[in-house]
Amino acid sequence: MEKYILALDQGTSSSRAIVFNQMGDICSVAQKEFTQYFPQPGWVEHDPKEIWSSQYGVMLEAMRQLGSNGADIAAIGITNQRETTIVWDAETGEPVYNAIVWQDRRTCEYCDSLKTPELVEDIRQRTGLIVDAYFSGTKIRWILNHVPGAREKAERGELRFGTVDSWLVWNLTGGKVHVTDVSNASRTMLFNINTLEWDETLLKLLDIPSSMMPKVCSSSEVYGNTSLAELGSQIAISGIAGDQQSALFGQMCTAPGSVKNTYGTGCFLLMNTGEQPIMSKNSLLTTIAWKIGNTVNYALEGSIFVGGSVVQWLRDGLGIIKSSSEVEALAATVPDNGGVYFVPALTGMGAPYWDQYARGSIYGITRGTTAAHIARAALEGIAFQTMDIVRAMEKDAGISLTELKVDGGASLDNLLMQFQSDILGTPVIRPKVTETTAKGASYLAGLAVGYWKSLDDIRQQWQADCTFSPKASAENVAKLHAGWQDAIRRTINTK
Repeated sequence: MEKYILALDQGTSSSRAIVFNQMGDICSVAQKEFTQYFPQPGWVEHDPKEIWSSQYGVMLEAMRQLGSNGADIAAIGITNQRETTIVWDAETGEPVYNAIVWQDRRTCEYCDSLKTPELVEDIRQRTGLIVDAYFSGTKIRWILNHVPGAREKAERGELRFGTVDSWLVWNLTGGKVHVTDVSNASRTMLFNINTLEWDETLLKLLDIPSSMMPKVCSSSEVYGNTSLAELGSQIAISGIAGDQQSALFGQMCTAPGSVKNTYGTGCFLLMNTGEQPIMSKNSLLTTIAWKIGNTVNYALEGSIFVGGSVVQWLRDGLGIIKSSSEVEALAATVPDNGGVYFVPALTGMGAPYWDQYARGSIYGITRGTTAAHIARAALEGIAFQTMDIVRAMEKDAGISLTELKVDGGASLDNLLMQFQSDILGTPVIRPKVTETTAKGASYLAGLAVGYWKSLDDIRQQWQADCTFSPKASAENVAKLHAGWQDAIRRTINTK
């Protein structure tokens, strides 16, 4: 009987399940969107029960499409939206509050109170992170301080915290297993990336009982087995990685210096830096990529808050396109940006600027500016932000980029990918299978159970679909970059 790997890809707006075979081919896919809640400006929440029910539903649907009874699933791998925070009752499994999503900004003021130079540097040395509401730690503290009775229950050891991976494993195993992996743990602002343990100093600083925290495991090992009758048989859960680290692995960026960019709602650029963490001097994050066996790989990460979502704004906010797929054709009707620069700081600026008060701006508008110029400037703004992060990474790592592997929805935009190659001056490579996030989770799960014997077996599966090579002159790139830098200066200085 042929065996398969089931990847659960729990994202910010939808839950997906993808079944892969031993060749790395996709055999079935199921996806379901779920509700986004915005109770107050800057607050973003999900219903943890809906996260679970949607993920469980698509898992069963992907297996049904395949005609699977569970006995032919060799293992389950999980990849997930990172930093999103869930707290639940250890006995009943009931969430005490909605999931607070990574995009949520309610703890900004508390984070500002922590930003003394000494504490910021101490937290950075321990966790590799900046102090920001983006990460899980201050979200846990908010729940304990604002949900009636929560802090008392936590201090009695009755509550559990988890990022979404932990929540899924808990439910898949009927509450028997409470774990996370090092990649997700490293996004909490509570995990020491040097000792690979929860940091007692930071738990104390944020007043979070250590009894809430999951056991931290590697990214590729058997954590437990499913205990759900509907699956037909017990299936090993044997791979976990946060979505961006999983995409890095799925792209086979396993050598130091290899880089991928995921062009999704936001953009997430990661560089594998090998077995030693590199503390950024250029406002990037130092994070754990994965742990396999006893070997830990680290990464530098730059997060762009607004990537493909700027195209949604052109559609929904400005109304210059009717569907997102139209933007490339519109942008291609003009030969260049006409001097227009679009800084898409619609929710502040991420790396390497980290200005939560910046707002989106369009510069260089004249009487001759058309909708096509604005569309082109929006796409170019995504590429320029990526270039800023690449240059910061090169400085931190002392490594010059030789190629950029890309994935995510906007990577299918050929105009954007060609422009990205032009301004970076390096090839941009799009793989044949762009489902790299789910694929990374499947590889981690399969390695743990011997479905794939080694990394070498997996590397042979990666294939390029299209390579974009730089065509622009150095003079033109320098002119474009100068215009972008001017637009950035004007944006981040406007409060």
